[in-house]
Amino acid sequence: MTDIIVIGGGIAGISAAARLSEGANVTVLEAEGALGYHASGRSAALFEENYGLPPVVALNKASAEYHQPYLSPRGFLLVARAGEDTQFEADTKSLKCPEISVDEARAYVPILNSSVTRAAYHADAWDIDTDRMIQDFARTVRSNGGQVLTDRKVTEIKCEKHWTVRCGHEVLTADLLVNAAGAWADQIATMAGVKPIGITPHRRSMARLPAPGGQTVENWPIFFGVGETWYAKPDAGKLLVSPADEDAMEPHDAWADDMVLAEGLDRYAQHVTEPVTRVETSWAGLRSFAPDRCLVLGRDPQVPDFIWCAGQGGYGFQTAPAASQLLADLVLGRSLQIDATTVNSLSPARF
Repeated sequence: MTDIIVIGGGIAGISAAARLSEGANVTVLEAEGALGYHASGRSAALFEENYGLPPVVALNKASAEYHQPYLSPRGFLLVARAGEDTQFEADTKSLKCPEISVDEARAYVPILNSSVTRAAYHADAWDIDTDRMIQDFARTVRSNGGQVLTDRKVTEIKCEKHWTVRCGHEVLTADLLVNAAGAWADQIATMAGVKPIGITPHRRSMARLPAPGGQTVENWPIFFGVGETWYAKPDAGKLLVSPADEDAMEPHDAWADDMVLAEGLDRYAQHVTEPVTRVETSWAGLRSFAPDRCLVLGRDPQVPDFIWCAGQGGYGFQTAPAASQLLADLVLGRSLQIDATTVNSLSPARF
């Protein structure tokens, strides 16, 4: 018996569990053998305060101070070619990214080719130490008397006086159930007898390339094409390149589609002087979105002991500090630190 069961040990679930453990006994159930195995383990690991819809940006801004110990400088560079001016100007406005000259852009990323006609840059984009953040949240759960259990795939959920959650032969009971199951969030809701919201997983693929042209890339910024049709990010002396794909999928252990990856690498290659000659490895993750592409945080309006912590999309890490605090404040009946408009725009009641 525990006060709260959290299903899902990605960044959404483990951060929510850590905050909830300040006022309740919490047990986290993760289906895989390690925390953050799926989307959280395949994140671009970037904190960009202005990335996302307004409610997401509000969570980003509220998370900024908490993030500080986990951040290291990266920077953000947007590049465009002839004919892409309208989208470039829309992107610079939404991301609050000042335009710079193409020569200045090449000082940041020397391999940009002559087709690049416009660029914008700001320094306030940061790498996140994602593993450290997950493990710190897990330590908080344990230090507050909670449990973090891996290899616990949920096979049955029932609710009579309490929630009863079965993981194979093991049965746990709790007063409250938090659904932080990522791509599987609607499946968990259905298993619990709760109406699903329409959380849809979308594949995002990634390829690791050797450093182009033997360049030293570790101090380069992350750089994007307009409309987020591809991006490239330095990582451990290599370059990660994504086609920024977003194809709806059934929940599964995702892998990269070769054709999608090839198309994205070609879009990247059209902006640089160095051809893509070798892909060292590739993978994919599932970014899960609600129908309006905002997070879903709070009690289900029909089943109030069932709490949604879902639909993080590509914003899980950068919103986690504030999103988890909001969820815990809502569940534990504490005063809210987020404005009412944002809270309502994240509530499950909107569906």
